[in-house]
Amino acid sequence: MAVPSSESTGTKASAPHLVKANHNQFFVWREFLWGGIAGAFGEGMMHPIDTVKTRLQSQAILGGYQNQKSILQMVRTVWATDGLRGFYRGIAPGVTGSLATGATYFGVIESTKKWIEEKHPGLGGHWAHFIAGAIGDTLGSVVYVPCEVMKQRMQIQGTRKYWSSVVMKQNAGMKPGMEMYGYYSGMFQAGSSIWKEQGLKGLYAGYWSTLARDVPFAGLMVTFYEALKDLTEYGKKKWMPGSSNQVNSSLEGLLLGGLAGGFSAYLTTPLDVVKTRLQIQGPTLRYSGWLDAVHGIWKTEGIAGMFRGSIPRIMWYIPASALTFMAVEFLRDHFNEELSNDKVQELASLSIDKKRSSLQEVSS
Repeated sequence: MAVPSSESTGTKASAPHLVKANHNQFFVWREFLWGGIAGAFGEGMMHPIDTVKTRLQSQAILGGYQNQKSILQMVRTVWATDGLRGFYRGIAPGVTGSLATGATYFGVIESTKKWIEEKHPGLGGHWAHFIAGAIGDTLGSVVYVPCEVMKQRMQIQGTRKYWSSVVMKQNAGMKPGMEMYGYYSGMFQAGSSIWKEQGLKGLYAGYWSTLARDVPFAGLMVTFYEALKDLTEYGKKKWMPGSSNQVNSSLEGLLLGGLAGGFSAYLTTPLDVVKTRLQIQGPTLRYSGWLDAVHGIWKTEGIAGMFRGSIPRIMWYIPASALTFMAVEFLRDHFNEELSNDKVQELASLSIDKKRSSLQEVSS
């Protein structure tokens, strides 16, 4: 039987400590960083489409139920009244909120998946993915919801001139103290104004409706994504057995992430409509709560009202999710590999140093 060398013995002696550390390290900090960057990137790229979606869903509150505009009519209206800047209103709170929720979403997904798979293997598979995605999005909502309230109110305002005309119509016949909120010049001014007028309740308007939308959406998206990855892997093994061709993970993230986002976005559109209506109404309470909003929308607008803005929502989430998952896979491939190589080199140098010190002790 071959006797192991001192170098291999040193490496093996160090390896269990490294494996144990990795085994107990459920908190995958790198995923938080990659998720935050990817989330902000996706929001920044697709914000104009989100603005159109928000305008479509808010028409019933600002202009009444009759003669609601189509997608193309809304695009023309925003361009005619506000120009290019109108499509990018609210981008600062939008990017901030997406950065926070992207970080917690991907970071908690990986951490929770590891914890569930190792501590509760019975919950493994797609249930683990769903639970992990739901937990991650719930934690991100603490920052995301106030940013979403500011973003959506700024999106529907457009230019100061346009919003002034809307406020005049809305405030006609209103009781004192129930007037529509004023124009927000920026993110911080919006936050301070909402805080002064409505307090914490205003900043977290529609919080539970946001969770009611985002928890199932987050769970569905990561479940669809992991299921599509499994399906792709199954297809490669069945139709291309023994093939050495590897699909680029960034390309895979782009395609599968887009599909997962599109499916999840459409299924949760009614929840998004309710959330938008509750968050933009301000002090003028048209709906007293989540159930009242569902009942009111269904009664006055039917199924069409519940799915209002579904097309731009899907148009937003397919590329946004595709870009987000692509960015995460790219960052994982390039930076995680470099960090892992650095750890291997550090371990190797540690083993060599130990070997040298041992030889010096023997020789002395």
